[in-house]
Amino acid sequence: MKRRPQPKGDPVVPPEILEQAKLLISADRPKQTAKCSVCGGETSAGSTEPLCWVCRRLKISAWKEIEQPQVPAQE
Repeated sequence: MKRRPQPKGDPVVPPEILEQAKLLISADRPKQTAKCSVCGGETSAGSTEPLCWVCRRLKISAWKEIEQPQVPAQE
């Protein structure tokens, strides 16, 4: 069974106002120009270090591994 297509009604917001709102929102967004120094991916706008989220997580994971005490392997 297929649904019947709903008839298109009048838009709630006129297209002119919708376009103006889209332009205002896009103007408020910060531009992404910084690249990750490791992989070249996009970095977040508020970041203090030039790393993308993946490389930042890998760095944090590596720090956690270093901080854990090394247990010598049992023979």
